[in-house]
Amino acid sequence: MLTVDFDRFPVGMGDRVLDMGCGAGRHAFELYRRGADVVALDMDADELNGVAEMFEAMKAEGEAPLHAQANAVRGNAYQLPFPDASFDRIVAAEVLEHLPEDSRAMAELTRVLRPGGMIAVSVPRWLPEKVCWALSDDYHEVEGGHVRVYKGDVLEKRLTATGLEPVGQHHAHGLHSAYWWLKCAVGVTNDDNPLVKAYHRILVWDMMKAPAATRLAERALNPVLGKSLVVYLRKPEVSYANA
Repeated sequence: MLTVDFDRFPVGMGDRVLDMGCGAGRHAFELYRRGADVVALDMDADELNGVAEMFEAMKAEGEAPLHAQANAVRGNAYQLPFPDASFDRIVAAEVLEHLPEDSRAMAELTRVLRPGGMIAVSVPRWLPEKVCWALSDDYHEVEGGHVRVYKGDVLEKRLTATGLEPVGQHHAHGLHSAYWWLKCAVGVTNDDNPLVKAYHRILVWDMMKAPAATRLAERALNPVLGKSLVVYLRKPEVSYANA
């Protein structure tokens, strides 16, 4: 399930791309398929092992262009282990809401992005997220859980404060908000609840088959109830300090 819209966030053959906080690797795998040289970074060693194994499997099955490279790297968002201006593109999907010092991480992302490069950042949208917090403390009061709820203007302001320029935004996963409200209402770990199981089957079916009816429904719901906010920003070719 991709959150980033690659029509808005073009990635070309040979682009060097960082997926910061890659988790299970959903965006990293798509970037690799598109021919990018991908670095998937996370602190979770178990997640990274799975990502590295999938990269190898994709290479063996010819799912990525031969010249493309992909590596899984363990690292800290507050001190990214890369030189300045290392990447043409950066994805940071559903990670900043987990970081107590999010401004430090934003500054690091800007540092390693090359001038003229683009970054896509997604976080849970304010309204659907506030409903989840109201329904369940267990949803966010867990180790490594969400530490804040962003309003879109606040997120954009913090990112632009690092020197980035906004170029667009949208909402995604309109069908998923109600699923998470349901989980929060019955217990976030209660995956055996019949309603949760039924809704989950619908979401899996939608992701696998992408039928026209649910695709149209999600496009209609995204502006109102989209679970994720996605913002796209560019690093100026010349920094303001040198302009």
